[in-house]
Amino acid sequence: MKEINCNCGNDHIHDHVKRVSKYDEALSKYNLDLDDNAVKEAVKNIIEKRVHENDTPEVKRFLMGSIELTTLKTTDSDESVMAFTERVNQYDEQYPDLPHLATICVYPCFARTVSETLEVDGVEVACVSGSFPSSQAAIEVKIAETALAIKDGATEIDIVMPVGKFLSGDIEGVCDDINELKQVCGDVAMKVILETGCLKTASNIKKASILSMYAGADYIKTSTGKLEPAATPEAAYVMCQAIKEYYDTTGIQIGFKPAGGINSVMDALIYYTIVKEVLGEKWLTNKWFRLGTSRLANMLLSEIIGEEVKFF
Repeated sequence: MKEINCNCGNDHIHDHVKRVSKYDEALSKYNLDLDDNAVKEAVKNIIEKRVHENDTPEVKRFLMGSIELTTLKTTDSDESVMAFTERVNQYDEQYPDLPHLATICVYPCFARTVSETLEVDGVEVACVSGSFPSSQAAIEVKIAETALAIKDGATEIDIVMPVGKFLSGDIEGVCDDINELKQVCGDVAMKVILETGCLKTASNIKKASILSMYAGADYIKTSTGKLEPAATPEAAYVMCQAIKEYYDTTGIQIGFKPAGGINSVMDALIYYTIVKEVLGEKWLTNKWFRLGTSRLANMLLSEIIGEEVKFF
């Protein structure tokens, strides 16, 4: 811990030092010394031994209901986002026997458009916020953007952990950012994106997971999808381990969302299997397990229906 010199004459520890101590103490409860090769081997074993048993119509239907249909394009407009949302409405009408999608995820400026267009009960309105995808903005800007998104109808918020602060060792800054935005969100669920491709090691991913959860995350999410590598099975495995250990330690259940680079039904089945093996059945609901993807929707629907469908 960095020593803080004080000239106030009082024998005390300053608040900012206390906060660092709190998070250091939290981290001390977990094994952060992970071997990257051991993680790869564990994931390889899960994929080889377990994925095939989950390659079923029932699991694919479940995965359909866990999709966060996402549009985060520079070319998005009110008109395109409205049409995007209408497809979700039409899907619910055309396929009433299939689970509805979990979420529509958009930029904050389209929260009102989605919330006013969406007609399907149970579909959440998620907004990426807090200067997505870089998280490089003053906290006041992040707070304002998040508050406006909620005011306009967002029922979930996705923020990016300040990765630069994390990599430079500023644990206090990382946790303060996350905690302040959680206070803005209140009862609105907040997902913290770790951008695992930038964290490089399993140890860093686990440390970032623990800090994010202690600071207020309701979900932890792999990636923004804007950088490579995005989601990987190895990152997912480490994050799920962290979620399980955090739950065992605190009794608080945290959701998991892989996002970015989910390009096939098999990719989705691998993430489902990792969640099932590491976290168990309690996480296999569309509340606690989400998939951040759009391209997967047509692929899953095609396999469920038994013919190629390009609905979304």
